[in-house]
Amino acid sequence: MTPTITAFERSPDRGRGQSRDMRVRWALEEVGQPYDVRLVSFAAMKQPAHLALQPFGQIPTYEEDGLVLFETGAIVLHIAERHAGLLPDDANARARAISWMFCAVNTIEGPILELQTAKFAEANESWTEQRLPMVKNRIRHRLGQLSTCIGDAEWLDGAFSAGDLMMVTVLRRLTISGLLDEYPNLAAYVARGEARPAFQRAFDAQFAVFEASEEK
Repeated sequence: MTPTITAFERSPDRGRGQSRDMRVRWALEEVGQPYDVRLVSFAAMKQPAHLALQPFGQIPTYEEDGLVLFETGAIVLHIAERHAGLLPDDANARARAISWMFCAVNTIEGPILELQTAKFAEANESWTEQRLPMVKNRIRHRLGQLSTCIGDAEWLDGAFSAGDLMMVTVLRRLTISGLLDEYPNLAAYVARGEARPAFQRAFDAQFAVFEASEEK
């Protein structure tokens, strides 16, 4: 059965490929699994039909043969466990790749999301300007640690894995901030991820949705 994922009807990032359905699209493209996309409006995301799939009213969701999943880490792990190409065969290497997946969405993404909240949701608060340097320094602390871990390696742990897929998509959230440019090896790491044909196919598919929404 062809899986179906949900995605924004109108891209909030204006086609930059940072919406979380990008992670799932990329994973499906990496393993060569065809998929369908059901576009959801912001209003529909809060309706009972969507909340039955995603109780927090977010995207993406993943539906396949009676299985419904939400949370991108869980969805990507499900895809990686059922198709070759995103997790190593060696049990220990496989466990390490999964550790990096959790690291991406827990350790690294947390402070990055703080920055986005401060710059957009809290932009008009009187204390935002004072808070921003602290948030940026928390990000720099994590990026410094990650930079040391990667060093000159091509990927996080040997061959490209679901851990890299999740990490690259998380780091791409920093593109506009310029913080990633302070760590040349991390910027190069992200560029390698973006150069993968599967990433390009996923990006083009997501960007096409943005272009179509702009024409309406």
